[in-house]
Amino acid sequence: MTYFASAVGAAVTDVEALPWIPFLPYSEELKLKIIRLNPVNGEWVSLLRVPAGMEMPKHYHSGTVHVYTLSGSWGYKEHDWIAGPGSFVFETAASAHTPVAEAGEDVVTLNIVMGDWNIVDENDAVLAVENWKTMLKRYDDYCAASGIAPVDITSFAGN
Repeated sequence: MTYFASAVGAAVTDVEALPWIPFLPYSEELKLKIIRLNPVNGEWVSLLRVPAGMEMPKHYHSGTVHVYTLSGSWGYKEHDWIAGPGSFVFETAASAHTPVAEAGEDVVTLNIVMGDWNIVDENDAVLAVENWKTMLKRYDDYCAASGIAPVDITSFAGN
């Protein structure tokens, strides 16, 4: 028996070739570069670019989120710390926060999200749900509208 797992190996992604996609309908200025989507466990990996001084929508996530800051500084309205270049933030499952980019340099982070990421209002009512599947639709729609040939960002073989 040859199992699929035996064919899965290390894969490389040409991140530079992937497009920056506006995070609509939330913001034209907030951009995502969707790197990898894993339909097996619901994980999605992306770069996020946030203009300096911008407050992102408050969100709640069902799974863990790992955030590595590449540039700029940011924090949560609900916490008293600031993450800067080289900082790693581990967000626990079932937590909610409002990210805010500090003034100065735009923020770029690498994000690994497990499961659903819910946009919520000030009373924590869910306004929208984002996950690997909505990210795939976002990517496909952007590529189609921009005349870009999509690559398989769900592949275990790389692209």
